[in-house]
Amino acid sequence: MCAASAAVLAAVLLGGSAVASAAPSEPAGAGGRPARVQDDFDPLGPDVHAARLASGRTAHYIDDGPREGRPVLFIGGTGTSARAARMTDFFRSTRESLGLRLISVERNGFGDTAYGPELGKADFAEDALAVLDRLGVRKVSVIAISGGGPYAAELAARAPRRIQALHLAAALPPYGARPAYCALPDEQLTAAVRKQITDPRVWWAFPDDSPVRQIPGFADTAYEEGARTYHQRGQQADPAPQVHEQRLYCERPGPDLSRLTAPVYLYSGKKDTTVPPATLAAWRHHLPAAPVVRSYADTGHDVQYRHWDQILVDLAGHGDRTVVCHRGHSAMAPAADARRLLAEGRATLGSCAWREKK
Repeated sequence: MCAASAAVLAAVLLGGSAVASAAPSEPAGAGGRPARVQDDFDPLGPDVHAARLASGRTAHYIDDGPREGRPVLFIGGTGTSARAARMTDFFRSTRESLGLRLISVERNGFGDTAYGPELGKADFAEDALAVLDRLGVRKVSVIAISGGGPYAAELAARAPRRIQALHLAAALPPYGARPAYCALPDEQLTAAVRKQITDPRVWWAFPDDSPVRQIPGFADTAYEEGARTYHQRGQQADPAPQVHEQRLYCERPGPDLSRLTAPVYLYSGKKDTTVPPATLAAWRHHLPAAPVVRSYADTGHDVQYRHWDQILVDLAGHGDRTVVCHRGHSAMAPAADARRLLAEGRATLGSCAWREKK
């Protein structure tokens, strides 16, 4: 059989034609636009990597964003896994446009990470620095949320010259008065913790008026995060790691931050009853220089989500800009211009995404 005959036969057997034809037209999709099958996968969130460290411990971490981007270490709130940063992906496009590389290291006993009752905040700082070394990251901006605050302070005290900037959002300070629960006996604290973490919908409950309810899929993503934190290794909501972390929050005095020279940003919701605005004074007292304070009347303990757009802009090094919605478009306006627009009622604070849809 000649080569031409073989080609014809092959085309027939494969259901094709030996005669060249134009590519078929694409079927119509929404709005009459051509439908298409994408060439690349859409991300389902960051992969969790495992690294065996010199200490003998295994660190689990994410590394999400451009390798050449500005490194940011995300330290989630109490009872969160390495993948908690995914809960901020409602502004992923903004983060990507700002060129931020988001890294997060999981804490003791949560998610994929084994529990060691002997480990403390200093061990987390050691693990985080080891992961950053492994990734080739020398200087890093740190964003700590809620119960991530004491760990951020430990890291900043241990390696102050590696901190590009420190951002603390509704962050618990390891200074000042100890939390009231610190006086509870272990069995009572354990019972209270077990009741909270068994059902992620309880652990991640937000008030009915919380702005996070405007974010499509936020609640379910939070519930998935809670399930990952307390069930990932089959630990079935074992309260021991959470109780251990709660006890770490009781430790006083906090670390010495006097060698920290990086700028510090504090974010607080005036309606916050979990980490109330009064705790800002404790941070100020122990920081060597005056921080930038962003205090918001429209939020409580959800300030880190409602104003995540501003936090991203600050993390990217644009602290002199304010995120506003002006004439139907989101903008990073110079701070003075933003104040004027807001005062005149010609803009609203934050991305236009926060505007109530009519």
